[in-house]
Amino acid sequence: MRLGSPGLLLLLFSSLRADTQEKEVRAMVGSDVELSCACPEGSRFDLNDVYVYWQTSESKTVVTYHIPQNSSLDNVDSHYRNRALMSLAGMQRGDFSLRLFNVTPQDEQKFHCLVLSQSLGFQEVLSVVVTLHVAANFSVPVVSTPHNPSQDELTFTCTSINGYPRPNVYWINKTDNSLLDQALQNDTVFLNTRGLYDVVSVLRIARTPSLNIGCCIENVLLRQNLTVGSQTGNNIGERDKITENPVSTREKTEVTWSVLAVLCLLVAVAVAIGWVCRDRWLRRSYAGVWAVRPEPELAGHV
Repeated sequence: MRLGSPGLLLLLFSSLRADTQEKEVRAMVGSDVELSCACPEGSRFDLNDVYVYWQTSESKTVVTYHIPQNSSLDNVDSHYRNRALMSLAGMQRGDFSLRLFNVTPQDEQKFHCLVLSQSLGFQEVLSVVVTLHVAANFSVPVVSTPHNPSQDELTFTCTSINGYPRPNVYWINKTDNSLLDQALQNDTVFLNTRGLYDVVSVLRIARTPSLNIGCCIENVLLRQNLTVGSQTGNNIGERDKITENPVSTREKTEVTWSVLAVLCLLVAVAVAIGWVCRDRWLRRSYAGVWAVRPEPELAGHV
């Protein structure tokens, strides 16, 4: 097996042991991210001397690599083909960082960067493990309210989709902002076809004359809480309410009439200006009968 073979490199890498730097980075699903692996500033490397290898730490999946005088990347795993890139100019400066494009939930794992020098007897030059955390925003929760006001027990359903990582779901008594007993709720969380999480939470609670509750979807990695409220009373099931920035119907009506009044005033001013300009133009442009009478010729001496 020749020296430039990735298979031989795998054997070499598995036998080397040295201090490894640990780093962490976070990326949103669909974005691009850089996994840092660099020597101190001012370093210079010959690309015909260094072997660079990126792989996942647990499954040892080949992400990308650089082998002197070998431009083939046939051994790169199909999940990372055309998505993982190192800069040749950067490597000459000692920057072996990996640029990963279009991040997916499956990319959430540890990546190992290993750099060897052939002239130093394949001594390890740099070893870095980068933990990639992947996140995606959940949709604003949709809360459905009960439709039968005669029930002794009310059932609420909260739905949110396309988030990552797995969420926490809480039901809140918005009267005093206390958390409801989680024994009252039944959560179903599952991965959809995109590898993102969808969640459906069902709350069953005894009916009271007026019940104001909220559903909260928590994304711990993004430190994000999405909360939607739903109030019951004499109008059970009429609509859901988002608690942020409510605007009353009366306020909307007042704003509408104010806007109409301003528009009417602007139209009236525009019409008045138009009539004034038209009147002035007619006066200046009309020359009367003198416009068609020839001017008398001045008699001169012959």
